[in-house]
Amino acid sequence: MTVLIVDAANVVGSVPDGWWRDRRAAAERLRDRLALRDAGEEIILVVEGAARGVASVPGVRVDGAPGSGDDRIVELAAAHAGRGCVVVTADRELRERVRAYGAECAGPRSVRPQE
Repeated sequence: MTVLIVDAANVVGSVPDGWWRDRRAAAERLRDRLALRDAGEEIILVVEGAARGVASVPGVRVDGAPGSGDDRIVELAAAHAGRGCVVVTADRELRERVRAYGAECAGPRSVRPQE
């Protein structure tokens, strides 16, 4: 089973829909959209800062990064090395870091079409 690790801050920030007014609610909307996917994959949504505390739902495990969300994503990619792992982010530096563990990368549009 593929593991999809989603950089919540980066994906939420990819569409200027007022997410900055309530980061937690924006992360919850993304979580709920991800829960609708029927792709047979394990989904981990990594949240940080004001979005910490968002609860997991069936189909999406929410991981509240204790510090940097990017560092937590790298830890998760390393833990899933050798397994199908896709990290969803547009952050170039983060993409380079997770590729070192064999992760593939996809952009925010792969999980959040531009609205």
